[in-house]
Amino acid sequence: MIGLEKDGGLWIVTINRPDKANSLTAEMLERLCEIAESARDARVLVLTGEGKVFSAGADLEAAKAGLATSPLWERLSGAIAALPGLTIAALNGTLAGGANGMVLACDIRLAVPGAKFFYPVMKLGYLPQPSDPGRMAALIGPARTKLILMGGQKITAEEALRFGLVDRLIEGDVVEAAREIAADTLAAKPEIAAGIKEMCR
Repeated sequence: MIGLEKDGGLWIVTINRPDKANSLTAEMLERLCEIAESARDARVLVLTGEGKVFSAGADLEAAKAGLATSPLWERLSGAIAALPGLTIAALNGTLAGGANGMVLACDIRLAVPGAKFFYPVMKLGYLPQPSDPGRMAALIGPARTKLILMGGQKITAEEALRFGLVDRLIEGDVVEAAREIAADTLAAKPEIAAGIKEMCR
């Protein structure tokens, strides 16, 4: 249920459980961690989903069994954030819950216009994963972060663009748009691309 396509230095990871809104089981989350941790040779890593939802976060039954507070979420976002290559979240639809972490850890976030963004962690009785509020606040500021995490607000794609939560709205194929953005990095010398990313940290 986690697809991986390698095209030279371009890795495209697809969450493929559209019948369950691409909600993540422990096994799927573990696989995502393994891919992210092995992707240090990837020049560009793209994360996307199959269907109309990027991911609804933890599978409901898995969440009840403890996945909602699993260290796997932090392991995944940390592995993505540490990659030297360019990381792009190609959001084919709504992003919810714990799936926010991997997206916040990416360098660039693209989204389709119909996407919505929410992270109802407080309502469900959990703290967010440790790095998520800081990464979100770095993008959109502390007040808007509290609007989402404490106010429980569902943010539209247009609001997300205005806030800076996403970088570009894409009419059409969001993965193809990610490929176009990736082209210059894939064509550059790896040490130059990695050096620029390090300078931007």
